Amino acid sequence: MRILFVDQAPKTDEKGPPYDVQAITKLLNSYASAGTTVEIGFPDNYEGAQVMESIGAQSKLNGLHHMMETPGIVRKIFWAQENGYDAVISSNTFDPGVDGGRLAVDIPVIGLNRASMHAALVLADRVGVTVPLPSHVPYTRRIMRANGLEQFIAGMKPIGVYVNAGEREDEIFGIMVKLIRELVDEDGAEIILPLGGALIPYIVDPDDLAKATGVQVLNTKAIGIRFAELCVSRKWTQSALTYPRAKLDYKDFTAKL
Repeated sequence: MRILFVDQAPKTDEKGPPYDVQAITKLLNSYASAGTTVEIGFPDNYEGAQVMESIGAQSKLNGLHHMMETPGIVRKIFWAQENGYDAVISSNTFDPGVDGGRLAVDIPVIGLNRASMHAALVLADRVGVTVPLPSHVPYTRRIMRANGLEQFIAGMKPIGVYVNAGEREDEIFGIMVKLIRELVDEDGAEIILPLGGALIPYIVDPDDLAKATGVQVLNTKAIGIRFAELCVSRKWTQSALTYPRAKLDYKDFTAKL
């Protein structure tokens, strides 16, 4: 089984992703079953890719960058189907390109946000959510509201760290422990969903947070991979009634009128 983990941003000669691709690929594959290969893919470069760089440098990631990158992600999802992948996961925990991808392909397209939130609700009633930045809070609430899930959120708190996060592991861990205790003690959360995979689990292991707090902390990447495996093994995919699809060629995604 081959699963493509689609990054949200293009990879260019001038600028690669803000993480060690080889190390993260190894981590992702550690969550998979024997016989499954998880590969990281990147959308082609696109006009507007600079938006993410600009708002990210200002710690104002508010969802605009996801709107700009959606066509490139959808194109990559279609490419994945054409190149023999069994499923695609949008690596970002805010699900950019997922709905569009589901309208374009027959293979399962998994969004980590929605899949992880539903996993949380199988295990608990009230979910405490953490996000990287304050600007993520209203954006995340809109996503949850659109998915009919906002009512299950006990509370949502920003970590307040994103820039140079790889150098701030201890700081992020300490902040997360504090936020988790606040979400449980003050908001009544029963399980924790950490959004922003670049921080958790890439920098801080959710299992370590669970041990430090005594509260279950979900691993969004592991959930997405295992659910994708389930879909492929059972020959499940997004409903054609929910996501009716037309016959398309790759050139339809690249040609201009």
